[in-house]
Amino acid sequence: MENHERGPGPRSAGEADALPGPERPTGPLPYEGVWRFTAPSVEASVPQARRAVRDLLLRQGVPASEDTVHGLLLIVSELVTNVVRHAALLSPTLAVEIAVGAQWVRVCVEDNHPYRPTALETDHGEGGRGLLLVREITREAGGMCDVEHTASGGKVIWAVLPLTSEP
Repeated sequence: MENHERGPGPRSAGEADALPGPERPTGPLPYEGVWRFTAPSVEASVPQARRAVRDLLLRQGVPASEDTVHGLLLIVSELVTNVVRHAALLSPTLAVEIAVGAQWVRVCVEDNHPYRPTALETDHGEGGRGLLLVREITREAGGMCDVEHTASGGKVIWAVLPLTSEP
């Protein structure tokens, strides 16, 4: 896996961390930042992506609860698996991006396949419920998720989960 770390820096609109009152120190917190890595669209990348995300959260000291980390790792597994199973032909590589703010963590999985998937409501044989699971995990955590097209014609699926004050 190729790793591209980006520390705290410019953020896109809507990513500002809003903490009321003087509790919010000026400048980024030690665990805030954006990290991106690429991997081949093969099955071995699924557990590698999970480990990379888990290790990053631990290394940066992100104050996420065990439930938040577990949910995030399930989301990573499902999204990377979807690329491997459904997009690998048109997208031989995938990208995983983790962004951590003061109160949230966002995971994005990007591929070059133009098809925009939808969450399936029923199980059609083997698999087929990954995006439904991602939406449920995100909803139960109080976060949000979506699919967007990229400028290169592919797509990025992202999920944002709130952090808790518990390490």
